[in-house]
Amino acid sequence: MEKMLATPVLTRTDFPGLEIFSRGKVRDIYQTDGCLVMIATDRISVFDYVLGSGIPFKGQVLTQLSIFWFDLLKEVVRNHFLSSNPDNYPESFHPFRKQLAGRSMLVQAVQPIPIECVVRGYLSGSGWKEYQGGGTVAGVPLPAGLRESDRLPAPIFTPATKAKTGHDENISFEQMVAQTGSGLAETLREVSLALYSKAARHAEQCGIILADTKFEFGIDEKGVLLIDEVLTPDSSRFWPRESYQPGGPQFSFDKQYVRNYVEAIGWNKQPPAPDLPPEIVEQTTSRYLEIFRRLTGREIDKFSS
Repeated sequence: MEKMLATPVLTRTDFPGLEIFSRGKVRDIYQTDGCLVMIATDRISVFDYVLGSGIPFKGQVLTQLSIFWFDLLKEVVRNHFLSSNPDNYPESFHPFRKQLAGRSMLVQAVQPIPIECVVRGYLSGSGWKEYQGGGTVAGVPLPAGLRESDRLPAPIFTPATKAKTGHDENISFEQMVAQTGSGLAETLREVSLALYSKAARHAEQCGIILADTKFEFGIDEKGVLLIDEVLTPDSSRFWPRESYQPGGPQFSFDKQYVRNYVEAIGWNKQPPAPDLPPEIVEQTTSRYLEIFRRLTGREIDKFSS
């Protein structure tokens, strides 16, 4: 295993002369000339709280993996990606090339659609908990007798509200229609399922199961665009095919490993959020780097921030 603990992490950006547009759980976003500069930091959040420890190379994995998927999926739907080369950003960003390299994107600024478009192909996580109680996932009835981590008969679309603070909440498709209109809701469902299908096929060829994921979309004068991050270990569950065995939880290349740790130590999911011990940080870094290698066939471009 690579030793990553001496690697510096970037958990916050503060660029003199530039005004922050928004600071999310992981991303710092700056606005400029009809575009956004999105910077993936090394912060990690679970259960809607940012933990006290950063994860080395996490921001670079999220950014570079998203760029990989944007290119692979561009025939399914347009996306907002413009460039990841800081030299192509507005001149005011050039003094900060070192912090931007490898972990940032210049993207088109569009109106975000406030819906998390979740697609589930396997029964896991909160879906498994709900299924045990009533045989449904996000209100969608499923066949009886399924086991944890079973493949579903067909992928299901389970939208959720996109909360600015607090936890996103599952909503029915009918509730989504009431919020977005039937035409847009149908488009988002169709595109989300198509994206999942193509991505899952690619992952399968790499020996990876894409158990579930969430997409975010925006809209401009030409229609719907794929935005934000795409099919990263922060937004998806990735399981190695070689160890897959339904009937329980799976080894995962995503932040489920961190969720499991904070639950095991009895954290009550209220502030203050805990720090992670060095071995958990190292294991998390290792898993993020490994899923990048498997899905892209290469190493990340590592830059020191």
